[in-house]
Amino acid sequence: MTVFGPIGFLAPWLLVSLIALPILWLILRAIPPAPIRQRFPGVALLLGLQDDESVSDRTPWWLLLLRMLAVAAMIIGLAGPVLNPEDDGQAGNGPLLVVMDGSWAGAAQWARQIEAVEGELRRAGAQNRQVALLHLSDPEPAVFQAANTITTRLPGIAPAPWQPGDTSALIESLPEGAFETVWFSDGLDYPGHDAVLETLEARGPVRVTQAVTDVIALTPAAYVDGLIELTALRVNPGSERGVTVLAQGRDPAGNAAILASANAVFGPGDTTADTALSLPAELRARVTRFEVQGAKSSGAVTLVDDSLRRREIALIAGREGREGLELLSPLHYLERALAPTADLLSGALSDVLPANPDVIVLADVATLSEGEAEAISEWIDQGGLLLRFAGPRVAASDISRIDEDPLMPVRLRSGGRSVGGAMSWGSPKTLAPFKENSPFFGLAVPDDVAITAQVMAQPDPTLAERVIAELSDGTPLVTRKRLGQGQIVLFHVTANAEWSSLPLSGLFVEMLERLAVSSTSSAPSADDLEGTIWTPQIVMDGFGALRDAGAMPGVPGPRLVTDAAGPDLLPGVYVSGDRSLARNVLTADATLEPAEWPARIEVSGLAIIPEQPLGGILLAAAIGLLLADVIASLALSGRLTGGMRASRTSAVVAALFFAAAPYGPAEAQQSPEDEISAASEVVLAYVITGNRQVDEVAEAGLRGLSDTLFFRTSVEPAPPIGVDLEVDELAFFPVLYWPVTPDQPRPSREAYAKLNDYLRSGGLILFDTRDGDIAGFGTASPNGRKLQDLAAPLDIPALEPIPRDHVLTRTFYLLQDFPGRHLNGEVWVEAAPPGAEQVEGMPFRNLNDGVTPVVIGGNDWAAAWAVTPSGQAMLPVGRGFGGERQRELAYRFGVNLVMHVLTGNYKSDQVHVPALLDRLGQ
Repeated sequence: MTVFGPIGFLAPWLLVSLIALPILWLILRAIPPAPIRQRFPGVALLLGLQDDESVSDRTPWWLLLLRMLAVAAMIIGLAGPVLNPEDDGQAGNGPLLVVMDGSWAGAAQWARQIEAVEGELRRAGAQNRQVALLHLSDPEPAVFQAANTITTRLPGIAPAPWQPGDTSALIESLPEGAFETVWFSDGLDYPGHDAVLETLEARGPVRVTQAVTDVIALTPAAYVDGLIELTALRVNPGSERGVTVLAQGRDPAGNAAILASANAVFGPGDTTADTALSLPAELRARVTRFEVQGAKSSGAVTLVDDSLRRREIALIAGREGREGLELLSPLHYLERALAPTADLLSGALSDVLPANPDVIVLADVATLSEGEAEAISEWIDQGGLLLRFAGPRVAASDISRIDEDPLMPVRLRSGGRSVGGAMSWGSPKTLAPFKENSPFFGLAVPDDVAITAQVMAQPDPTLAERVIAELSDGTPLVTRKRLGQGQIVLFHVTANAEWSSLPLSGLFVEMLERLAVSSTSSAPSADDLEGTIWTPQIVMDGFGALRDAGAMPGVPGPRLVTDAAGPDLLPGVYVSGDRSLARNVLTADATLEPAEWPARIEVSGLAIIPEQPLGGILLAAAIGLLLADVIASLALSGRLTGGMRASRTSAVVAALFFAAAPYGPAEAQQSPEDEISAASEVVLAYVITGNRQVDEVAEAGLRGLSDTLFFRTSVEPAPPIGVDLEVDELAFFPVLYWPVTPDQPRPSREAYAKLNDYLRSGGLILFDTRDGDIAGFGTASPNGRKLQDLAAPLDIPALEPIPRDHVLTRTFYLLQDFPGRHLNGEVWVEAAPPGAEQVEGMPFRNLNDGVTPVVIGGNDWAAAWAVTPSGQAMLPVGRGFGGERQRELAYRFGVNLVMHVLTGNYKSDQVHVPALLDRLGQ
């Protein structure tokens, strides 16, 4: 391809023919030859006569110019002109290395970045260059291959939820020899960035393509003084800007919902913005993550773990503390250890059980009534933790002596054991190191913790597996038993300092934390997690989407706080026992630094102007000019009309030329011809929103759907029509497609009266909010709120998500998904009547002729249906084969929708059951 400025030519050698235009001018001027003038007296007898045909003595200048333009347009059109060619002067030779940061920072612009990479690969393929791809965040050995081979790999590449790590290994894996590099940067700096650039420059020239959008991120949430504190970060300091932080979680019914929101404002020149949320404990416990609204990247999402959840703990003592001796109270040390991180409940056991606390602590409580024991057993079976401490009452009682008490983890010996008192022979005992199967494994045992008395466990075949802490002489100190979904834990010492110094040590708080009795509001250190294994439960991809971790292996606890995120340490929620820990993309002290490039490096943006072939337009113009030449020649010779004068020829030519010129879609308003067409044929219509781009896509979408109906069904629709709700009649149209935009005006009362008549008379309105990619939670998006406002005056029946046996799933095609340009958006239809029950032997309910008056969704169906006047897809849907499959399903949904309106629910009749069962494979 040869490029001249913004225009390239596929066959530039044809332009040499333009040299012949002056020769053509001379030939046309010489033919016909000029007549010789001679006087002949007899000519006077011919004066006043008119000849049927006349021949001009020379060609008019404007006709010569017309012919020259026609020939020039034909020559240039055949040369293959292309506007904004991709071959824009960056042609090179030799191998090309395509480098991508591929981190979460580029997730928001990932589609545009992939398009830019595809453009580079097309240019390289046209120049027969070998190409290698290096994904810095998820590196594999870079091997030079054919460009089209690399192109097939692009759909499988996604942004990683971390930034590039050890660059030394990357540098060593670079291909040998010299090559050119084009680097697609996400705009963030990271360790080793400059070293990679220096190495690449040593191999050849380097170009950089980088998005200009600002990267927004969110640091982990912190619970401080009753508030959830959140900090948003941005890369580049700029003008004042506000962002909205959403608290996502589950409502009481278990459905995903937005529980709260807060605004964070970046001041002028600031790169951080702080905000805080005050949520009640019940709502705070339902929060699963915080995210920046509209920022589709894992860096803009922070997951929530136990640090935000203050557990409710009921403290019950078997005896009151001595008056004035607070340190001897059975609950004093427990209250001091738990108050900063938990909500403490006090009172009788019958009073605290209805509050459903997370933990119940019984300090030296020996005997429970039968009703209390049954209530606690049921509570434990549903996931509660019963934490018991021994004491004089337990030692003196007969509880769990002969038979194991249901609310005790082990059988106990009568009395207690004194090992360090004045009446004993032994010295105080110390703790033994915790074993690997203990939840306390990895905690350091202080030398100054001494045990002077304890209750002893009876030897039992199950004793060994229930001991989770023991003394240096092997006697049990803490035992545990599972009961249903909960557990019972017994400390064989008191909760105060009477029998041991354990409550005076920091180990006591750490043991309570490991048992999930308490939680810490600050991030744990590597020492705190020593000896623990954490299993991933939910992991996050680069776009911030969550998925189940499946059977991924566990991770040693210290790695969660010391290692950087990577392929073997994905951001997500990790669990160990009853505790959970969130590993987010950013840490609490993280900062974002912009990538800086030396002045010698060429840096361009991701803006892509699609190339536009001009050959067809020029050839069409040449044909139009030649047609005008024929008409003008006939007019000049008098053969067109006897009375036409040559002076009028130019006006006729101009009118024909402009009549043949392409024109854009006019503002739709029904003409009498439109009404006749709509009344006599099936015509699909769309509501004019006032947004030119949206209206053009709606018209193109219905045109594509009409073509599909024509080729696949017996329905032969006429071209679609746009309607103005204020002035146009709606009764002609079976389906009315209404794309929702945030700023479209609300119709008048008269328009709503027409709309309600239209719905009651059997018409169907397809409301499309076109925001299925962001409106994952109902009406949170601007389009969703606008839909509520537009639909409020309409007589719309009760709605429900489209059930699996709805007639729309089988009107023409058998469907269960209804995608458009977006996937997985929920589609709402009229709710089935209460009496619509499934009949035995039928795979669906008998719904007889009820046609839903409205269908509501946000999958942007028109964009998936849209075609150009030549029949080509107007907008991309997905990528590769998966995208074309998605577009095909969108067409099938449109066919089902139109057939449903035109035929009703006849597919619910019994006569169709055998055929449908055969198609379903039943």
